[in-house]
Amino acid sequence: MSSQATEETDARPLQAGPVPICEFIFCNGAATELIKFGCIELRHAVPSALSTLFLIIPGNPGVVQYYRPFLTALYQGFKGRYPVWAISHAGHCDPPRGMPMSDGPKKDHDIFGLEGQIYHKIAFLREQVDPSVRVVLIGHSIGCYIILEMMKREPQLKVVKAVLLFPTIERMSTSPQGRYLSPVLCNLRYLFYPSIAILSLLPKHLKSMLTYWAFRCFSLGAVPNSNFVKACLSLFNVHCVANSMFMASQEMRTVVQRDDETIKKYLNKLLFYYGTDDQWCPKTYYEDLHRDYPCGDIRLCTKKIKHAFVLNDSVEMAWLVHGWLEHIVSQTQGLEEKTCLKNCSSLQ
Repeated sequence: MSSQATEETDARPLQAGPVPICEFIFCNGAATELIKFGCIELRHAVPSALSTLFLIIPGNPGVVQYYRPFLTALYQGFKGRYPVWAISHAGHCDPPRGMPMSDGPKKDHDIFGLEGQIYHKIAFLREQVDPSVRVVLIGHSIGCYIILEMMKREPQLKVVKAVLLFPTIERMSTSPQGRYLSPVLCNLRYLFYPSIAILSLLPKHLKSMLTYWAFRCFSLGAVPNSNFVKACLSLFNVHCVANSMFMASQEMRTVVQRDDETIKKYLNKLLFYYGTDDQWCPKTYYEDLHRDYPCGDIRLCTKKIKHAFVLNDSVEMAWLVHGWLEHIVSQTQGLEEKTCLKNCSSLQ
């Protein structure tokens, strides 16, 4: 696939659609938020049912409500034919009152760190999704690294395609943004906790006002909608912030060398999408990957979409992903349906 694949899909306006199911569960011992469009139960799929699940693995912070417009547009793009889910990172979302951040003794020493987050996603699929279900994995930022690790550690997963958006899969601490933030995240993050603890005491309406002010002050884009502001409220929970920053500090130390062994093994199932002005995975990373894998599906954004696309470009990003995957998913389903019918005929 050409690295400069044309992005012909235009973003369409987001239509009023179905309301998703939003729920909190304990997964691998940690409070976890889920957003589910479409089928909400896949633990006991009928073996003959040819199901495909779209599962979004977020960046950091892994607050799934940031991705709700993206999920909505993607679900609408496929006309509701496939369930579209998103899973938060362990301990990144403020749980409902009365629900602790963990459900008892930690099942491993690193439940909220990067290693724990990888196992958290594997545990979720093991516990909540029948092995017969095909999966389309869509990762954003560090979610892409997690997806590569999932595919390496769980080769039995029926992955149709893995879409890696703005993938932070190598050299994070030496990226332009990493050089600036790595010392803070690794050595100074504790200094922020007292301030967050104080802000957490503010009433909800003042937290919302601070969020709107931050958008204007730091020129983060259009005025955020109420759902986005609600998602930001998790960042006023000192435990959520501590878990997010702890994970980020491990990213700086761990995500160094590109996992070429896994990329080579699953190259035909991977789609990489890089930004032209991305301070976490700069254009040189795209150029290096494309040079080393000229036959891979490695794309460079031509629409000036930012790394944090959830701020302003969720719908446009969703329609791009829909355009890339529509033929692949329908073709895979068609082949499996033919195989199923053939097998059924042979048994008669």
